[in-house]
Amino acid sequence: MRRLVRIVSRLALAAAVLVAVLVLLALSGIDYRPYVRTDYFHLTSDRLKAQTKPGLVTTGPVRAGFSRIRLTPEINATTDDPANGRFQHLPMAGFGARNGGYATGIHDDLWVKAVVLEVNGRRAALVASDALITPREVADAAAVQIERELGLPRESVYFGATHTHSSIGGWGQGMVAEAFAGRFQPGVRVWWAGRLVAAVRTALSNSAPASLATGSFAAPEFVRNRLVGDKGRIDPEFSVVVVRKNDGATAVLGAFAAHATVLGSGNLQFSSDYPGEWCRAVEADSGGLAVFFAGGVGSHSPAPGAPGFDGTHRMGQALADRTMALLPTLTPHTEIAFGMMGLPVDLPELHARLTDERRLRPMLSGPLLPVTGHTYMQALRMGDALWVSTPCDFSGELALPLKDHFALLGRRLTVTSFNGDYIGYVIPLKYYHLDGYEPRTMSFFGPMIPDYFDELIRRMGEAVAGD
Repeated sequence: MRRLVRIVSRLALAAAVLVAVLVLLALSGIDYRPYVRTDYFHLTSDRLKAQTKPGLVTTGPVRAGFSRIRLTPEINATTDDPANGRFQHLPMAGFGARNGGYATGIHDDLWVKAVVLEVNGRRAALVASDALITPREVADAAAVQIERELGLPRESVYFGATHTHSSIGGWGQGMVAEAFAGRFQPGVRVWWAGRLVAAVRTALSNSAPASLATGSFAAPEFVRNRLVGDKGRIDPEFSVVVVRKNDGATAVLGAFAAHATVLGSGNLQFSSDYPGEWCRAVEADSGGLAVFFAGGVGSHSPAPGAPGFDGTHRMGQALADRTMALLPTLTPHTEIAFGMMGLPVDLPELHARLTDERRLRPMLSGPLLPVTGHTYMQALRMGDALWVSTPCDFSGELALPLKDHFALLGRRLTVTSFNGDYIGYVIPLKYYHLDGYEPRTMSFFGPMIPDYFDELIRRMGEAVAGD
């Protein structure tokens, strides 16, 4: 018996040692090296230097075209017909707590909206979807078709999303993506990409001479810091760009940093949340088109003042009222400075963290996360407005010093999220050690991403900020 006990004890010890060795092999340390000492930075920096050259910005008369294409699916169809937006069952994207639940109805329509601008033959399309994000596979498929059929390269297509958590799902493949967007349905990608292409095509078809004006207003009572509450800062600015054709047709573009999560996980009706309420109110008052882009929502939640659809209406209507009060004060310009830059961006290794100092090795975390080692960013100059697109939930706190920097150059900076890729949350380094969803689970690429993106935004913005 003693001999048996010794054998069992030795086997248990050997198993424990083996487990410990496997754990050690599976883990690695957090990479706290300054980003300027990394290969990913130098590769991207060299690419950026090569693109920074005279002629990025041109000045001349502006032309514009607008469109909107319905993104609302038909649900409870007898058979799936993705080409026409018909689905027997379609999950909603936005909350893991829904457990992939299917939509039961439609509260308000979802849209893809596009504004195309042209100056001296250069064109750019700003395209926003009433959706959680613009998924990479959807954006890539649309961009290829837009370039092939309509002649707009990827750098000229500025994708965005309202970030409503009550929109179409089924577009994500893999464990993490399906946790937030429900069971993968390949037809959703094909149908959505077609909606994006149709929106750009229609906007190009009605391009005409126009004017452009820019402005903003503060709405601090409608946004709060979702990470640390009153201990943190907020970006209260609601950015506005107004495009008016000579025949009077008008498009109002807006961007704001509050998450579109007034509606919670219990809602199973498709809805565009408060951004949709803003759009409908502005469209009713202006007789034109309203297009909403999620701004730096990465650390900002909405403060609607009421729950549910009462809250979406209250917040959207109040923001629309302020928008309409602002419009008459803006100065339109028939000639504007106009330029754009698109930048492929290399990324750090994955950081699927278990503790503040340990993460899964990238080869093990890679299959768990729906990301790659590269992404894309853009800078778009429209008069004195400078818009920069990011592939993430970009933090409004990070946007504040960037806005101050470009204000000194006479430019109004707006940072938007969800530009046709998604790499998680990019939030201030000071929050990286906090427990919680954003810093612990969703900071996919480690602690140096905020500083890295800050430099890229500054350099890209400066490249197109000058006259």
